[in-house]
Amino acid sequence: MAEAGVLYGVGLGPGDPGLITRRAAALIEGAGVIAYPCLAGGASFARSIAAELIPAGAREIRIDVPMTRDRAPAQAAYDAGSAEIADMLEAGADVVALCEGDPLFYGSFMYLQARLAARFRVEIVPGVTSMTACAALAGLPLAARDGVVTVLPATLPDGTLRDRMSGAETVVLMKLGRHLPRIRELLADEGLTGRAHYVARAGLANAACLPLAEAPPVAPYFSMILVARESDPWL
Repeated sequence: MAEAGVLYGVGLGPGDPGLITRRAAALIEGAGVIAYPCLAGGASFARSIAAELIPAGAREIRIDVPMTRDRAPAQAAYDAGSAEIADMLEAGADVVALCEGDPLFYGSFMYLQARLAARFRVEIVPGVTSMTACAALAGLPLAARDGVVTVLPATLPDGTLRDRMSGAETVVLMKLGRHLPRIRELLADEGLTGRAHYVARAGLANAACLPLAEAPPVAPYFSMILVARESDPWL
């Protein structure tokens, strides 16, 4: 019986292929089996980032994830994808699973890890996060010395966001998208608009970086808001 293969969770960074690490690139270039999430019936952003590195003839496992608020269809998609990956691993093949950003920072790979880590060896290759890519584009230091960074998904209720931001220094608001109008109003109520920076599609050719007051009324899926600390005594 063949020894089981290894599942590699490979972070690709936020979109610029130049931000793929050397370790990730080497694994992708040598892969016999590639797995990646994609919009159900559509293209895969993760695959597009790594497209030039994927070997001709590599077997590709698409995990079609429906974009719905109901969690059940997505869970079913990861169940099916994990089963197909498990078949490859049991046959002795290594599988390289592609993940936008970092696999364990709001990354899709963690759903595969949760299903397969108890049965197979799993290795994680970290990637550049969208948070750090946005900070780099905006030229905003996130933290230094004893500075504290608070990361919040914009999907949280207003009351929870207000509580978590109270007294916070640097705040990163992820998963902005359709929540932009609500978050814009919340930050205005808290007197934080002047410290807030809107960043969209960091790492892509059509990236945008603006003061929140100048941001468009509608935000794309790949966008976030960075709220900088008031003063930087450590600089």
